[in-house]
Amino acid sequence: MTIIAIANQKGGCGKTTTAVNLAACLAQKEYKVLLVDLDPQAHATLGVGVDPYKIEESIYDILIKPDRPVKDIVRWTGVKNLWIAPSNILLSGADIELINRMGREKVLEEIFSKIGPSYDFVIIDCAPSLSLLTVNALNAAKKVLIPIQAHYYAMEGMKQLFSTIEEVKKRLNPELKILGILLTMVDSRTNICREVSRGVRDYFNDKVFKTEIHINVKLTEAPSAGKPISVYDPCSVGAKDYEDLANEVLYRERGIPIEEFSGPRIVKPEEHAEEKAFRAV
Repeated sequence: MTIIAIANQKGGCGKTTTAVNLAACLAQKEYKVLLVDLDPQAHATLGVGVDPYKIEESIYDILIKPDRPVKDIVRWTGVKNLWIAPSNILLSGADIELINRMGREKVLEEIFSKIGPSYDFVIIDCAPSLSLLTVNALNAAKKVLIPIQAHYYAMEGMKQLFSTIEEVKKRLNPELKILGILLTMVDSRTNICREVSRGVRDYFNDKVFKTEIHINVKLTEAPSAGKPISVYDPCSVGAKDYEDLANEVLYRERGIPIEEFSGPRIVKPEEHAEEKAFRAV
């Protein structure tokens, strides 16, 4: 079982979008995937069609009573091979309730150790903060995927995040590694976006995924329908981008070969037609 934490304390970088759609793409490749929503905003829960206001129990109930099995709260998403451990607003109190617990940074690790071989991948959507819950996710995971927005302030906070990752490696989880840095909300038509992308790649080199996630209206529409992009519109730019990401994750994590990939896919002008129509409304 491979556990991947999707983390960045900066909000609005496509973290939840990446967690939901990467999980769905892996599931559609016949891997059994558990998506864990570790954000009190419950956007990943909503993104797969589960109403956080109607669920009786969530990941919060397992965190405060870790002797209970995760299967008690796991729900099928309607997508083959994809399940979710949902979240709701109660999770916002978990940090306070865990603060005085012995081994508080390892609660999630203990919970996952009891899952067994039920899933091939566990994808954790972390909250946009470096909270105790995020530290739990980094401790439980073997790999961390970092989405960053392809904007001028993309590097803001990265130093602090890398510092936290190094602390977790040193004190809690020496096996933790960066699976990759993912450029999101890329608009290859603008100079600033191309410059940021080039700068990130020059600085982080091979740590950056070759795949880039482009700005795409369908990606913003899919959560309101409660569906991953690969279900909502499998022919969209967003679906193709996340398909590429899933292939690259499988290559990096399991050595599964993919077709030769020399660099980021360039979105053609006609593929931006829907963006122009959307902005004209």
